[in-house]
Amino acid sequence: MVLFARNVDTPEQVAELVREMQSVARDAGHDLPLLVAVDQEGGRVARLREPWTLWPPLRAVGRAGSEELARRMGEGLAVELKACGIRCDFAPVLDVDTNPRNPVIGDRSFGDDPEQVGRLGAAMIRGLQEQGVIASAKHFPGHGDTDVDSHLELPAVDHSLSRLRDVELRPFRKAVEAQVATVMTAHVLVRELDDALPATLSPHVIRPLLREELKYVGVVVSDDLEMKAVADRWTPAARAVLAAQAGCDVLIFSKSQDAQVEAIEALVRAVEAEQIAWQEMDDVCARIRRLKERFLLPYVDPSPKQARIAAGVGENGAIARELADRGGIPA
Repeated sequence: MVLFARNVDTPEQVAELVREMQSVARDAGHDLPLLVAVDQEGGRVARLREPWTLWPPLRAVGRAGSEELARRMGEGLAVELKACGIRCDFAPVLDVDTNPRNPVIGDRSFGDDPEQVGRLGAAMIRGLQEQGVIASAKHFPGHGDTDVDSHLELPAVDHSLSRLRDVELRPFRKAVEAQVATVMTAHVLVRELDDALPATLSPHVIRPLLREELKYVGVVVSDDLEMKAVADRWTPAARAVLAAQAGCDVLIFSKSQDAQVEAIEALVRAVEAEQIAWQEMDDVCARIRRLKERFLLPYVDPSPKQARIAAGVGENGAIARELADRGGIPA
């Protein structure tokens, strides 16, 4: 389950919502808790606003340049999210901000130095995950050097593979070394690898680069498959099957229940027709089970009272202010 701003009111309400969802899942016979996620990056991409801590964008963290502060921000995010029952944060952004015309990344990135992006991203990942919240390195294999927003159109990257390895992929190597639990894909056409399908749907990106070259063994999450970069070109059924064939383990459809149903039915038919191997589905289920066992067990329902106490806890505000001051960007 992915929560958006439309699902969020108060800390108590979010904790009750998560508790209710988990109760429904248990009553339906699920032996492991639901994975509840949110996009809580800091800056303009933050689904939880006041009274939760208002963190500055990652650009401020990059300007501060401190791994310790990046780790503490990760810890602070985790404390507030975990108190509400949210155990997965789709953060940090590891795109390298090399294109000033980029309309969607910009200050969401740590900066334009791939080494620094990787270093600070790895520190934030450790902070999140050491406090029991799943991190997600995004958007693989890199959305930084584009001039189109994939929410609206299909961006393209025209770099050589050697440039991709040297710049775009370097932060993801650091994330893999930091044992990041999930990686989120980008709806970006990487023409050097595939001039027809964006990375999320391409068999030439996720498995060859992420699984084989970077030796990543965790869970791969698609970016939202209802974004126009893919939704304007492929049906929900085609998006789901292509993403699964490409190597995505979790497929996000965030808006339309009809699209969700169409995607699920298409995946069932694809497995029955052997377009997706049973062994691949078993491997996906095993990866997701390991993820849940690592981060969700032993499971305790969130407490509305504790959710309220944790929201905007004083030390987090102090860290956010220090980052904003050192980064020269208001929180």
